[in-house]
Amino acid sequence: MTEEETCRSFVMPALRQSGWSPEQIRPQFRINDGRLTPTPRRHVHGDPLVADYVLEYVPDMPIGVVEAKRWRVDANDGVEQARRYAAKLGLSFAYATNGRQIVEIDYSSDPPAIREIDRFPSPEELWARYLAGLQADSGIGRELLAAPYDHHLRNPDNTAKRPRYYQRVAVARTLAAIARGQKRILLVLATGTGKTMVALQTVAKLQRSEWVPGRKPRVLYLSDRSLLVDDPKDKYFLPVFGPDDVHKISGVPVRGRKIYFALYQSLEKGDEEELFRRYEPDYFDLVIVDECHRGSSRDNSQWRRVLEHFSPATQIGLTATPISRKEADTFDYFGEPVYTYSLAEGIEDGFLAPYRVRRVRLNVDMEGYQTQPGQRDKYDNEIPEGVYGPKDFERVMVILERTEAAAQYVIDFLRSTAEDGRHGKTIVFCENNDHAARMRTALFNAASAEVQARHDYVVRITDADGPHGRAQLDEFRKDDSDEPVIAVTSKLLNTGIDLPAVRNIVLFRRIASMPEFKQTIGRGTRLCAEIGKGSFDIIDFVEATRLFNDPGFDGPPLRVVRDTADEQGHVLDSVPETPEGDAVDLEAIAESDVDDLPADGATGDMERPGSALVDPDEVDLIRSRAKRYTVDGVHVYKWGERRYQLDTDGRTMRLVTIQQWVHDRVLELDLAPDGLRSKWAVAKSRRTLIDLLRASDIEAEELPSEFGSPDVDPVDLLLNVAWGLPLVSREERLHRFLHEHRDFLEAFQPQARQVLEELLLKFAEHGSPQLKPATLGVRPFTDMGPVPELAKRFGGAQPMHEAIDELSRRLLEAS
Repeated sequence: MTEEETCRSFVMPALRQSGWSPEQIRPQFRINDGRLTPTPRRHVHGDPLVADYVLEYVPDMPIGVVEAKRWRVDANDGVEQARRYAAKLGLSFAYATNGRQIVEIDYSSDPPAIREIDRFPSPEELWARYLAGLQADSGIGRELLAAPYDHHLRNPDNTAKRPRYYQRVAVARTLAAIARGQKRILLVLATGTGKTMVALQTVAKLQRSEWVPGRKPRVLYLSDRSLLVDDPKDKYFLPVFGPDDVHKISGVPVRGRKIYFALYQSLEKGDEEELFRRYEPDYFDLVIVDECHRGSSRDNSQWRRVLEHFSPATQIGLTATPISRKEADTFDYFGEPVYTYSLAEGIEDGFLAPYRVRRVRLNVDMEGYQTQPGQRDKYDNEIPEGVYGPKDFERVMVILERTEAAAQYVIDFLRSTAEDGRHGKTIVFCENNDHAARMRTALFNAASAEVQARHDYVVRITDADGPHGRAQLDEFRKDDSDEPVIAVTSKLLNTGIDLPAVRNIVLFRRIASMPEFKQTIGRGTRLCAEIGKGSFDIIDFVEATRLFNDPGFDGPPLRVVRDTADEQGHVLDSVPETPEGDAVDLEAIAESDVDDLPADGATGDMERPGSALVDPDEVDLIRSRAKRYTVDGVHVYKWGERRYQLDTDGRTMRLVTIQQWVHDRVLELDLAPDGLRSKWAVAKSRRTLIDLLRASDIEAEELPSEFGSPDVDPVDLLLNVAWGLPLVSREERLHRFLHEHRDFLEAFQPQARQVLEELLLKFAEHGSPQLKPATLGVRPFTDMGPVPELAKRFGGAQPMHEAIDELSRRLLEAS
């Protein structure tokens, strides 16, 4: 029997005999989407994990998984699959069966056991064992875990927005902890994996239970930025619970609602008494702390006082990046996480976007900048003599050309990766607000053509930009908006903001903190099907991505590329790089920038991130060291660039040269030399090949300059790198063509021959990509007449196309 026949004849009857109803058996249960992998056709999902059957006590409450094998196959052959599915789904019970045998994998027993059993356990039996394993088998535990999920939220296609498998695990672990009476609960979920959905569903289940006898529980949702409060309130909780039950605290204490949202800063206000003290300590039953790794992690922070005031409440901390330092420890307050879902898991499951990394180093960062005795800066300030390096740039030493070279690189990159003329949305992280302003100016000037078409092509969005910056951010967040394209910031956008349309993260800010690094990279990890975003790029000017090599980071990049640029910032060379052997610089940057310090008592709509982490006694010291010197006229150019490529294990990285990178990608096209040459000869198929190579980060038309062979045609470089065929210069090709195929040219009428001869000159100057009808739309062809008139010289458009392709074929064969 086939597996399907085995399931129909034996597995399903065995489950029904144990009391499982059809509604409790979910066949072909899709666990994830399958890892996204860049291919010549952009991105494809790998095979998803699909369990044969998932057993649910109530809807969306899996408690067991079944892997079925065909009748003649040993049931033990399905044990490893069943174990894998159970681990993903956070389950303690998995079963492998062939219709004759049933093997149970039980992680709830001590020690865990694999045993053969006579029958499947009944729903009540398995439910009781499931609850006992979570230590939530009390009456309230049963009620909380069995409470239904809420499905009011809708996807863009108007289907119900259902929680993903790991979100259900997070909710179940959280409710089990609440049922056990645990007062402080920590959830760690990677950026972009839906912490707000977990919070919503947890609250929905609590609201539908008798957790608080006689009334619905009162919930306080806390954070330190308006966006982190307003987005959950407006996009998640209001659609589910309505305006009568949802309220944002501001100015006065309001009562009679079920779900409250508040900023720490707002709760600390008050003329006579702080606002949070005007609520009784036991007023709230549940406090949800979003981004709990920040201010509230410090023992002596002002924000910690808010949590301690409401200590009778159950408190849930949400974060992607918990911290554990002497002065701030998320675990010390909330305890060990009840559930963790990492960036690596999100990428592997296909729920998060994988990424590529380009490490770009500028010469002044590599060599340092040496000042001379008595040298004065642009504003006539005398500069202390010495060598200034990356740690000093933008904080102490400002080199205007350094920012301009980086800006030119970014604009060139956006132009080279544009799709249908649209540049990918990009965030540029700078050292401080002043640096962000200069970077905005440099990008504005480098993108003159783009700015002319879209006046808000590049904008600065920092805490200093106030309501106007907030309006620009709202527009930048939209996936269907063409501007702004580039948002330049310092710290404001590095955490908690949902930006699914962002395709590029530019690091021009030194980052030594692993939590900050993870949060910053997380701005690009969200997928955006509406614009076809399946991956994103990181451009690193400051070696921040060395943190990828630290054991504390998860989720490796697809590859890293190191670029070399000229003094104008244009790319000259691209070399893939491996992280192997790179030392990780985890030195903390003690100097907090003066632009990032809060004014006394300052709050507002765009709160300064991390302001509570600055000790007031340190402010004067920091300000006293904030003297900057600005110089110009410095020769700045790109020193180099490297690429990382994922190894075959799908996790580690290895260094490959640009030649090796191109070699591997060309061989993936599965074309023999003759096949590559023949496809390259025809304009239409050549364009397809160029697009396929571009999808693998190979710009075919730039290969001559990248390989240092400007006189060689791209196709000859491809043939040489992939199969070792000898290089032939364009001049030599043209000479051989004229010697071997003169009769081909002379077969055409003089006017048609004139067109072909001019195309040969274009080939000699710029290469074979010029051999296409579109080239006839530029000079000198426009001097001969419009393209339709030129086509008449050949007897029509089709004969003209055929003549150009035949010219190209003969030219490429003349070797």
